[in-house]
Amino acid sequence: MNILILGGGGREHALAWAVMQNPKCDKLIVAPGNAGIAEIAECAKIDIEDGEKVVDFCNVNAITFVIIGPEAPLAAGVADALEAAGILAFGPSQAAARLEASKSFTKEVCDAASAPTAAYARFTEADPAKAYIREQGAPIVVKADGLAAGKGVIVAMDEDTALAAIDDMFGGEFGAAGAEVVIEEFMEGEEASFFILSDGETLLPIGTAQDHKRVGDGDTGLNTGGMGAYSPAPVLTDEIAQKAMDEIIAPTMRVMAERGMPYKGVLYAGLMIENGQPRLVEYNVRFGDPECQVLMMRLGAQALDLMIACAEGRLAGRSVNWADDHAMTVVMAANGYPGAYEKGSVISGLDQIEETSKQMVFHAGTREVDGKITANGGRVLNVTARGDSLQEARDTAYAMIDQIDWPEGFNRSDIGWRAL
Repeated sequence: MNILILGGGGREHALAWAVMQNPKCDKLIVAPGNAGIAEIAECAKIDIEDGEKVVDFCNVNAITFVIIGPEAPLAAGVADALEAAGILAFGPSQAAARLEASKSFTKEVCDAASAPTAAYARFTEADPAKAYIREQGAPIVVKADGLAAGKGVIVAMDEDTALAAIDDMFGGEFGAAGAEVVIEEFMEGEEASFFILSDGETLLPIGTAQDHKRVGDGDTGLNTGGMGAYSPAPVLTDEIAQKAMDEIIAPTMRVMAERGMPYKGVLYAGLMIENGQPRLVEYNVRFGDPECQVLMMRLGAQALDLMIACAEGRLAGRSVNWADDHAMTVVMAANGYPGAYEKGSVISGLDQIEETSKQMVFHAGTREVDGKITANGGRVLNVTARGDSLQEARDTAYAMIDQIDWPEGFNRSDIGWRAL
């Protein structure tokens, strides 16, 4: 079959790598892709948030299956456009994608499902929001309601930071995403990611992971899109995962179906776990990044079979074949990230790293210029390895980093420290 993947980051490189392992894939195109993806698949330039243009591209290129990587095309209704055109697509409808596109919508659904999550209040004006913060005190969490490219959540450890976040959001820093604000209770515990496939009726857990959001070692400094991840997540035991399924995810999916928007695709539940009890932090309607990289490294070729079965409504009776192994990815980012950073620096040494089923460098923000790989984003490379133990996966990943010559980049040196 001819397959199209929408997106151009590390997540999409990992998805492309897994898809290419499967003999069902005759041809793979990724739009827009990146320099690493271009080494294994064809890359194309199309507006991935324009459903009509995506459909036209599929028709011209005889595409029979589309995997939608990022959240923005899902929120824009690209999955709906593909379904209307009779093209099989992996990803939820625009209505169901509101689970990520609107924090207040998610809270409403959680209330209806009696799913345990943080106490909250929602506001459309700054003054009442500030009054609520002063009444509740800090620490407290301030969230832009809409999609803000992963930057619309402020975990404020003091009142002044929370009040400043309100000024930023209502002042337009996050555009339309900040027109409404959700303020949440600060939850204590350890955070982990739980990934589930849903075909609208059947739910299939496909893996756990933990990522490292803070930019600095020891989980210090500013929040980022993620500086590394590992799978499985030891904190998400089988018992806690089942509790999350029974108390959070299954009730959410039931409410979505009752509201006429059955969920189809991958659901990423960010969970806060304290004393064996999971509570929902947030839902994402796509694979996490960089969690996808460790999941794909462990799933391999079966990832495509699972995604096709999900899109076709055939998850009932399916299972995931897990090896008893571990995977870790370490993000290499441009100096200055998550603040201002420069593009265009040359990355050397990548050709010295042997890429196998146990070690891969997934490109996130790269571009080829005159035959050289250059940095073209904040998070640039995802150095990923599998091992029989987490320590082995970690040792391999950091040994790979030692072979990369990129003075203008940096990485955390302690990914996996909680588990190790």
